[in-house]
Amino acid sequence: MDRSLVWAILLLVLGNNVVILSDSLIKLLDGFEAPFQFVLYRQLSATLMLLPVILLLKRPLLPKNLRWHATRAHIFLLGTVFMVISLTTLPLATANAIFYAAPVITVVLARLLFKERVTILSLSTAALGMVGVLVIVNPTSANIFALAALVAATTLALNNLLIKKLPTEHSIIDTLYLTNLLGIPTAAAFALFEGAAFNPDTLLIAVGSSLFAMVYAGTCVYAYRAAESNKVTSAEYTGLIGAVLLGMLFFAEQPDARFYIGSMLIVVPLTLLTLKSRA
Repeated sequence: MDRSLVWAILLLVLGNNVVILSDSLIKLLDGFEAPFQFVLYRQLSATLMLLPVILLLKRPLLPKNLRWHATRAHIFLLGTVFMVISLTTLPLATANAIFYAAPVITVVLARLLFKERVTILSLSTAALGMVGVLVIVNPTSANIFALAALVAATTLALNNLLIKKLPTEHSIIDTLYLTNLLGIPTAAAFALFEGAAFNPDTLLIAVGSSLFAMVYAGTCVYAYRAAESNKVTSAEYTGLIGAVLLGMLFFAEQPDARFYIGSMLIVVPLTLLTLKSRA
């Protein structure tokens, strides 16, 4: 196997398990009632982390053609709010299993919104994935927190599709920077509306969450540049294993049979689709 492909897969495994640490930090908020305050702190810290890189690379701080960046920034903001709500109310593994429905939702949205051609195999994968989500959520006892995780997955899928609308001259670093920067005014407005008092613990958790998220973003940049995406995508699902283990070790969570059945319905078809794409 090509060495760059091996490194790409290893880095994706690392990155997806590091980002679970970000989710675990958010879970420490424990039923947090001021999600916009947290999102504001996270976006501010991420912007400040990326700013030195932007300056070092001599990239413009506010380039032109920002319409689609602004659209993605606000979809990202909305998704992060719902992610915080779901992570602070659902078991860590359950929330992450629903988040991993994003590739499935991407297939559906690509067909509905962008009229992209999809294969029978892709549609079958999407259908099984949605069944998996329903098994995990259990509609007979579904609550708004599970739906919040599904909304977060949908925003992630939509943002992935909208990457095609971004100016080609803007690098990945530009995109990460602008996604956080352009959402700050709206996040600040809603945080003021929430009226929550300043909490230094929330700020520290937000900074740590941003740091782990940046590590994940960095591994993705390397991996998807070093190898074809259809050869490494399945490595992303190892994060679900990390979510289960961390949930058991630190939050005394014990996933039930529905979780494992639903996760298999989401992950296995996507992995098989990836492996078939390699052939």
